[in-house]
Amino acid sequence: MTEIDAGPLDDHTRRIAMTALRSLAFNIAFYVNLIVLMILGLPLILLGRHGVFFMARLWGSTSTWLLAAICGLRIEYRGLENIPEGGYILAAKHESFLETFALLKYAPDFAIVLKKELVFIPIFGLYLVGARQIAINRSRGHTALAQIISQAREVLRGDRQVFIFPEGTRRPPGAPPRYKYGVTAIYAETAAPCLPVALNTGLFWGRRGFTRRPGVAVIEYLPPIPPGLERGAFAERLQETIETACRRLAAEAVAADPRLAPILAAGAATVDAVGANEIRSQA
Repeated sequence: MTEIDAGPLDDHTRRIAMTALRSLAFNIAFYVNLIVLMILGLPLILLGRHGVFFMARLWGSTSTWLLAAICGLRIEYRGLENIPEGGYILAAKHESFLETFALLKYAPDFAIVLKKELVFIPIFGLYLVGARQIAINRSRGHTALAQIISQAREVLRGDRQVFIFPEGTRRPPGAPPRYKYGVTAIYAETAAPCLPVALNTGLFWGRRGFTRRPGVAVIEYLPPIPPGLERGAFAERLQETIETACRRLAAEAVAADPRLAPILAAGAATVDAVGANEIRSQA
């Protein structure tokens, strides 16, 4: 009677099962931690944005600890020497929810450009108001852009940082970039330096689904872009700087764990399909 060696298949199945179980455990712990901190920290809202920032950083540090302890996913920060003093624009690639809290670690006094709907989330919205974030109605087009610029000027005058995701929403790793005009307008109208941030977080924490893969997710602060560039030159430089670094970080992650390669390929394929649909709709 012939025996079939199912060892490799069993190992693969076990890895998938363990990743799923650890991801489930992390997600439960993550949201319990968030809810508990939001409730316990409510009195700190009375202290203004600095009280809120204390809770935000506590949430970020406990979340990253849970991620490493439960899922084996660590965050490596690079280029910290590139972070300038005072007010600046931080323009970060956005691939997952992970960077939303991971970027808090090295942010002294920030305001994030976010959609206004988030302000109406129970309890969480109170923190956004208390932290004096830049909440906009994205459906208002040019009016919203004028609002962003006006509030960004005020933030930067106070030596605070304006956080913005240049593509406006999360994008799959490996996807062709879709940078919007907002970050360029803020740069041109405020004469502030811009700190580009590249990352590969989407390979470990997807835009959708609950899987959190083990490994090392990298967030890299790149050399700042000084103020004074013409709008087109700035937009081109920002996109090229971030995208080049993101490709390098993605390739580094795939080289360390080839199992991440299909995620990179799937991101590009998904976006290509979306692009084809957009072309057909415009024809």
